[in-house]
Amino acid sequence: MIAMIAMIERVRGYETLFARLALAAGFLSAVFDRFGIWGPPGGTNVAWGDFTWFTAYAAKINPWAPGALLPVIAWTATLAEIALGLLLIVGYRTRWAAFGSGVLLLLFALGMTAGTGIKTAFDASVFAASAAGFLLSTQKGFPMSLDDRNL
Repeated sequence: MIAMIAMIERVRGYETLFARLALAAGFLSAVFDRFGIWGPPGGTNVAWGDFTWFTAYAAKINPWAPGALLPVIAWTATLAEIALGLLLIVGYRTRWAAFGSGVLLLLFALGMTAGTGIKTAFDASVFAASAAGFLLSTQKGFPMSLDDRNL
């Protein structure tokens, strides 16, 4: 038990680094998928495979959006995920990036709930990831970040 406590003390503070990198990886992996980096549409472990498939999915999770607005929604989400992912990796404006991540993921979870049902949002852990973003935005320090200049 004492060894476990000592180990926890050694890594204290670095949980924010893990949260930053996990959120960033989720965002950037999704972006990679929609540009075919993980493989073509229908490939193993590929959700979309290209931007056309992703835009169709955006329509599914935004059932209230007019068709003409869907490309704007798809590109806005994509650019936000790229920006937030990069900001979280380098740890610049981390609180704002984490809060923005929480908001974006909450919107995504609500869209998934409206378009495909709440079970898909729970299965994809989108509410949990959103909560992680909000929780990260409340932290005092961010080791190995530009914000703390502790690289």
